[in-house]
Amino acid sequence: MIRFEKVSKIYPPNCRALNNINLEIKDREFVSIAGRSGAGKSTLIKLLIREDSPTAGRIFYNKQDINEIPKREIPFWRRKTGMVFQDFRLLPDKNAYENIAFAMEVGGRDDADIAKNIPQLLRIVNLSDRAEHFPNQLSGGEKQRVAIARALAHRPEILIADEPTGNLDLLNAWEIVRLLIKINELGTTVILSTHNREIINGLDKRVVTLEKGRIIKDDEKGKYILF
Repeated sequence: MIRFEKVSKIYPPNCRALNNINLEIKDREFVSIAGRSGAGKSTLIKLLIREDSPTAGRIFYNKQDINEIPKREIPFWRRKTGMVFQDFRLLPDKNAYENIAFAMEVGGRDDADIAKNIPQLLRIVNLSDRAEHFPNQLSGGEKQRVAIARALAHRPEILIADEPTGNLDLLNAWEIVRLLIKINELGTTVILSTHNREIINGLDKRVVTLEKGRIIKDDEKGKYILF
């Protein structure tokens, strides 16, 4: 589904964020991208969503080189990828329902579609009773679940979670991870970027470990191991 071929990224003057990355991710796979801060995890994600371009190498989604997608079509490409961030990025003046609705409106969905789908999304993340709550009325875990529902609004084929548990305690972190597993079981490819050792070791799923911009380990049922 996703293929990195000899991908490198160098930031001026000579900061090598990624170095000759070869990586394949299958359809409906759950993959954790592990590594210390600065290992290259966020750079890899930025390249995948076309927020940045590689210095060398190619990145494919199925058979399409995503760096050849015309700029005007990038927003449509990004709808195939739902993004979840560490800092939630919710609009503070909109409640949970409205935060999801706003993302759908920007994507061109009509009112009837929005009204039909948001209750389903809120049920998936177990927040039906929080639809009218604003971000300052929600716990950290609830905010992240709203962010996940928003990321699912366009029915993405890939869900990318960039340090989604970084601002949460362990109990709430595991709630988010269990939700990501559920989404994966429903058919969405999930890429989880994290340096949380407990989360990775408890997943028993594929782990790709980065160190100084290189893949140093890729295990089908991996653990958080740094050298």
